[in-house]
Amino acid sequence: MEMQDWTLASRGKRFRGVLIDTLIAMLTTLPLMWALGMFETLMAGQPLGALQTVKFFLIGWTLFLLIHGRLLYTRGQTVGKYVVDTRIADLEGNVPGFGKLILLRYVAFGLFSQIPFVGWLVGLVNVLFIFREDRRCLHDHLAGTRVVEA
Repeated sequence: MEMQDWTLASRGKRFRGVLIDTLIAMLTTLPLMWALGMFETLMAGQPLGALQTVKFFLIGWTLFLLIHGRLLYTRGQTVGKYVVDTRIADLEGNVPGFGKLILLRYVAFGLFSQIPFVGWLVGLVNVLFIFREDRRCLHDHLAGTRVVEA
């Protein structure tokens, strides 16, 4: 796709897409947390164990890839982006490479969010970058992507 063929997705469309993806994540991860005994641990006021955390991470990412992987690979879309008719593009307007997309756009920020005291700040700044003129969040800058109309 030529660079002039893309239009930036609106902030509203980006928000609706991420809201749909968040609801999907909640519907899949909450039962996972229950099955792994994480709710019991947290309700008892105890920290999660390393094994629980690793299991949750691995199973959670497997579910993410099962739900969104094909769309991300072929079209640069999650289910939410598909529904609102937007997609992730590299800076030339093409579907980004799958490995780069997953590692830089998703996994890196998933790991950043786990850093105590700093993770929430990185997450907040990431989201607030949407209000810049280029509408690119920090994860877009890291991965060399933008969200455009599909």
